[in-house]
Amino acid sequence: MKISYNWLSDYIKHNETPENLDQLLTDTGLEVEGVEKIEGAPGGFQGLVVGDVLTCEKHPDADRLRVTTVNVGEEEALQIVCGAPNVAAGQKVIVATVGTTLYPTEGESFKIKRSKIRGVESIGMICAEDEIGIGKSHDGIMVLDASVKVGTPAAEYFNIQDDYLLEIGLTPNRADAMGHIGVARDIRAFLNTHRKANIELQWPVIKDFTVNATSPVKIEVANKMACPRYCGLTIDGIQIQASPEWLQQRLRVIGLSPINNVVDVTNYVMHELGTPLHAFDAQVVNGDVVVRNAHQDEVFTTLDGTERKLHADDLVIANANEAMCIAGVFGGQKSGVSEKTTAIFLESAVFDAVTVRKTARRHGLNTDASFRFERGVDPELTLYALKRAAQLIIEVAGGHIASEPQDLVNSEFKPTTLDFSISACNRLIGMDLETSTIETILSNLDFKILNKAEDIWTLSIPLYRVDVQRQADVVEEILRIYGFNNVPMPEKLNASLSYSTKPDPEAIKNKIANFLVANGFFEIMNNSLTKSAYTTAEKNKFLQDAESRTEKLVHILNPLSNELDVMRQSLVFGVLESIAYNQNRQWLDAKVFEFGKIYFKNEEGYSEENRLMLAITGNKNDENWTEQVQKSSFYTLKGLVTSALTQLGISKFVSEGILENAAFLEDGVSLIINKNQELGEMGWISATTKKHFGIKQDVFVADLNWDAILKAVVMNKIVYQELPKTFAVRRDFSLLLPKEARFADIAQIAKKADNLILKEVGLFDVYEGKNLDANKKSYAVRFIFQDQEKTLQDQQIDGIMNRIREGLEKELGAELRQGSV
Repeated sequence: MKISYNWLSDYIKHNETPENLDQLLTDTGLEVEGVEKIEGAPGGFQGLVVGDVLTCEKHPDADRLRVTTVNVGEEEALQIVCGAPNVAAGQKVIVATVGTTLYPTEGESFKIKRSKIRGVESIGMICAEDEIGIGKSHDGIMVLDASVKVGTPAAEYFNIQDDYLLEIGLTPNRADAMGHIGVARDIRAFLNTHRKANIELQWPVIKDFTVNATSPVKIEVANKMACPRYCGLTIDGIQIQASPEWLQQRLRVIGLSPINNVVDVTNYVMHELGTPLHAFDAQVVNGDVVVRNAHQDEVFTTLDGTERKLHADDLVIANANEAMCIAGVFGGQKSGVSEKTTAIFLESAVFDAVTVRKTARRHGLNTDASFRFERGVDPELTLYALKRAAQLIIEVAGGHIASEPQDLVNSEFKPTTLDFSISACNRLIGMDLETSTIETILSNLDFKILNKAEDIWTLSIPLYRVDVQRQADVVEEILRIYGFNNVPMPEKLNASLSYSTKPDPEAIKNKIANFLVANGFFEIMNNSLTKSAYTTAEKNKFLQDAESRTEKLVHILNPLSNELDVMRQSLVFGVLESIAYNQNRQWLDAKVFEFGKIYFKNEEGYSEENRLMLAITGNKNDENWTEQVQKSSFYTLKGLVTSALTQLGISKFVSEGILENAAFLEDGVSLIINKNQELGEMGWISATTKKHFGIKQDVFVADLNWDAILKAVVMNKIVYQELPKTFAVRRDFSLLLPKEARFADIAQIAKKADNLILKEVGLFDVYEGKNLDANKKSYAVRFIFQDQEKTLQDQQIDGIMNRIREGLEKELGAELRQGSV
């Protein structure tokens, strides 16, 4: 939503800077995403001044040029060569002095320099309106009123003002802020609450609304449910032309291109009040307006020149013979206002939000009008907006109102009433607000207090606040104006312990995610909405089981587009889209994974499953001079999946069967646990599927049932012991042994000698060969001793080592070699 700072100031008198409004609106829930300075004219008309042509003579060497002297308020007059046919002495003109940069209506900007034209010096330029960017005429220079003071800056003469554009990220519930006056309402509430001001909104005044009834129109609303209120009138004798500069400037600031005076007024009022309007050429209307449903496959050409086939649920505005407009969405090419239009039928209406939304999505249209109707417009402003626009059109296009305003109200608009508890409000906010503060906020937001008891107030909610239905919604309104930042943080925070299931699903998910990231994977997140074309058998031959899948599709009632019309039944298509997207941007070696849900419709209703999808493609390792690059393969993925499952204690599973009926795999295997529980499937993407997505290299995927994996997780019990308080002692033996002796025998004999403080027996060297008998070998064995409670003494260890030596000599025929410790 784009808001003009200057335009906003028409409806509320304040002293806030654009920067202050940025913070103020953000604090009240209308988040300002950016503030941009907009120059009132390109370059701000710097260097342009009003001049007085003192003399005008023919150029000595050019018949079509004139040599003039112009007083611009400086000590000396400027000599300027001018080619305009209408230049003459005594005129007040706009002069661009030397050094000025001009921004013409068409073409590139250029700088005025001191120059010679056919041998005569020219110091400046007398300007036409297209040369300074305020019009298209180039018939001659602009001649100003004779009373204008010489030297007046052009910016002052044309009342050119800089403006600021406030970009508001409007949330769908804030339909009330879709116009400048709605934003001004929030500013009023804030300033009257926090600045103790007494500011009122300055609504546009509708006065002198006179009717000269000469062209009445018959209006019929056939579908009253889809059109609760419809207003219209005719205006005769108008002249279609460019809008005045003030109107064009207002529209340009908010990013709209001026079209003509009538269309510009309808856009102006829509952005002023938030109420869309539409103007029809009265000649096409021909005295009859019918609000009806379209005929099935009725052909209609919209303003953009596109021929569309309408649906029977689409609402149209028609004359006696054909549709003229898709109600609340887009106008028709035949009925639009053109340069030949001399009379119009002006419409202001309330259309059903759901009907407009479905029509807009069905035809892929998103207009300023549909944006507002989809969120809900104020039904109380319908007639007011019509009269406001009619008066502005007469002001800028002439003419007269040629029919009485017709107001067809087809539904009773009753404001919501609810009981509001002051104590409950304070409890929800977390602090006690003064009742006077609450009353100020509510009254400034147009909430009416119908009755006051001690604690309970009866409130009437304004019709335009379609999002306020409960007491909690009212508390939110109070709090956003009072300020979330003004609620103090409590000194004491209370918390309760919650018991979670074991094993914790989130902890397991994070464990696997960390494992995959450590192995070079990137996590991706795709939309749960996808297109039904991925499942429709007629369109996608690579889905061999598409017919059964189509029956289980979960369709979106109001899809944003044909690309997002169903809930996904597999993560694979989003993953393949991501791979194709990155492949087109030179990221060929991809390892990605995604946790997500898939959705199905069944006899009981709807169901969803948690899945984990892994995909690898390209090279297994990066290019490196120390090792050869290897391609990823099915076995690369299988090893990673096996390792990931092993992390969860799932090791007893089998890879079983060839996937003959896989939906998107060329070939692969199923992962089975406990003979009948399937954990998922692994394989490689079929050539047909790769071609569909534009992928040129092999892609290996694992589609895992995360719910089944969580049930199969084996939690290994953690065994721990206290760290010893003493140091360990090591002794070594170098033994000469018979060749048939085993290390296991040595360890067994050592344990017989002592099984309390002897903690470890290890072999760290073996030798056979030169300098040893053919039937002998040499072992180097280490012995580690440690007592958990006290430090060991040499005498104690020596005694054990002697017993070990004696046992080895006796049972194995071992000899202690020289140098043993």
